[in-house]
Amino acid sequence: MRLLLANDDGIYSPGLAALASVAAELGDVHIVAPDVEQSSMGHAITHSRPITIKRTIIGAYDAHRVNGTPADCVALGTDIFPGVDAVLSGINLGPNVGNSMWHSGTLAAAKQAALLGIRGIALSTPTGETGPDFERLRPWVARVLRLLLFESAYSLVNVNFPNDPTGLRWTRQAVAHYDGRVVPIQDPLGRSYYWLSVRRLEHLEEGTDHWAMRNGFVSMTPLRLDLTDEAALERARASAPSLHSI
Repeated sequence: MRLLLANDDGIYSPGLAALASVAAELGDVHIVAPDVEQSSMGHAITHSRPITIKRTIIGAYDAHRVNGTPADCVALGTDIFPGVDAVLSGINLGPNVGNSMWHSGTLAAAKQAALLGIRGIALSTPTGETGPDFERLRPWVARVLRLLLFESAYSLVNVNFPNDPTGLRWTRQAVAHYDGRVVPIQDPLGRSYYWLSVRRLEHLEEGTDHWAMRNGFVSMTPLRLDLTDEAALERARASAPSLHSI
């Protein structure tokens, strides 16, 4: 199996190296990642300037760094390394659950794969002052990858690992409550600045990715690229049938 690895934390992220060490046991690994951090870039692509790709070494793995976005990396990587069977994005330093999926660069790399007709898997885990314990997560990452690569055929899956997993759960995206917030701060000269941050959600719906992570389960959420609200579309067609006769 030919595996392309990408991320949004940058080519030198420890999460990328941890993912490569597990993926190398499952197939041939190629790494194409941003040369600097591209967190929360969403599915942006670079179209107003040319982008470059340069070879580098990540541990024992041949890798390439790109001065572009996560989606750029997958577009280039799948072009340079034809025959990629799946794209693995991560392991991101920070969770990508609920509404954060909309702006996640980690998930964008996996979505770009799905757009190209290639399976995409995004992987993330919370981080704190000491960073994730990737050795503790390693058997769980291996278990998830074996499941998603060899035992199922989902085209796009978003995976989140709690710090100390106790099991796996198939979940849905938590969208009932928005957790974004604006945090005002001042610099030493008294000038105003703002952080776009998140707040803790206290009420979690069982079966969602947020709920799974809070309860120690690895969350695996199958996704789709089609954003069409089918129920709303049917209601709209029923409310204005004359539009279809034009």
